[in-house]
Amino acid sequence: MKISQFAKYLIVSILVLLSTTTLNYTTSIRAQEPPKVQIFQAETEPLVPEIVSMSQLPNWARLVDIRTVNPNIRLDIRYATANNFLKRKLYSTAKCALRSSVAQKLALVQTDLEKIGLGLKVYDCYRPLSVTKQMWEFLPDPNYVANPTRGSRHNRGAAVDLTLVDRTGKELEMPTPFDDFTTKAHRDYAGGSAQSRKNRQLLEDAMKKQGFIGITTEWWHFDSEDWQKFAILDVSLGAIP
Repeated sequence: MKISQFAKYLIVSILVLLSTTTLNYTTSIRAQEPPKVQIFQAETEPLVPEIVSMSQLPNWARLVDIRTVNPNIRLDIRYATANNFLKRKLYSTAKCALRSSVAQKLALVQTDLEKIGLGLKVYDCYRPLSVTKQMWEFLPDPNYVANPTRGSRHNRGAAVDLTLVDRTGKELEMPTPFDDFTTKAHRDYAGGSAQSRKNRQLLEDAMKKQGFIGITTEWWHFDSEDWQKFAILDVSLGAIP
């Protein structure tokens, strides 16, 4: 049976229409498929601190008591008292220990500040990893407490919490007290008095000059710029001479 030219044209048109409809439907289905999500396995391996005798380390890497480097730096080691956010004593002794090279830099900050009638008061320095674990159990917020599975710069003996004092030891006004876990403690907080912000900046400038870096959420916290070269430790403060 012969098919007219018109019939051939009609059949071809129908086939093209069916093909286009099928393609559009398939494309629509694919567009509605949810994006694929890559799932990463969380780290489960516990952090193992370095076990080493201080005498085995080079002099610059050993933990030292800051008072043996510069006795003019005042201490108010809060975690050796109950005057802290956990409301309990965490340290056996009120000592500020730092890697020797870090302690030397902090001593230079003190010397610089004495030229303008000011000085430093330290709240915390080296922190054993076991203490960080206790803090994380109480406040598991990485904005304010280091996750013990990663450790902190305090655990490396390369971080310090501190403030400014005048010649008599009186603390200068700052936007908040130590360990204030609100946005008022952030470095970019624009509230509070103009004097408190000025003092905060003065502290930051003095620390930066000698190689310390501040963090965004705590005006009192500074890391030595070379903190990466120090290992995490869990040495008792009482074992540090």
